[in-house]
Amino acid sequence: MKGVYFMISYEPFWKTLKEKHISQYKLIKKFGVSAGQLSRMRANEYISTHTIDELCKIIDCRVEDIMVYIKDE
Repeated sequence: MKGVYFMISYEPFWKTLKEKHISQYKLIKKFGVSAGQLSRMRANEYISTHTIDELCKIIDCRVEDIMVYIKDE
């Protein structure tokens, strides 16, 4: 589809972290989340479903609390 772009946004993830009072530092140091993964999420770049699954377990949340699909026209 020419001119139509699809994107996953991780904006809900940052809101969820704030609501649950979990810092990026804690994710990295306590739970072993890669700083590179967090960097990719800040840029709305690809992360694996395995990573999403692990984040849901760590944060005790749903996939919708981490990412949202946005259709950009």
